[in-house]
Amino acid sequence: MTAEPDPGPEPVPLPGSPEPSGGGRPRVTCRMCGRPLRDRQARLWGLGVECREKLALRAAPAPGRWEVEQEALPGL
Repeated sequence: MTAEPDPGPEPVPLPGSPEPSGGGRPRVTCRMCGRPLRDRQARLWGLGVECREKLALRAAPAPGRWEVEQEALPGL
């Protein structure tokens, strides 16, 4: 005869929070367009694939790495 451990009290939702839907993952929507996100990468970023592509097009390209040609400072 084994006794099951007491699971403790049921968690109480915060006042004003929405009622939990029938289980599963919570609904996460895109921060730009509001569409539901389904894949893991999109849920981590908070952006859908299409919106991430739009942001990548608007982002500035990374600067190249090169030595700047300049004259030496006097006295050095």
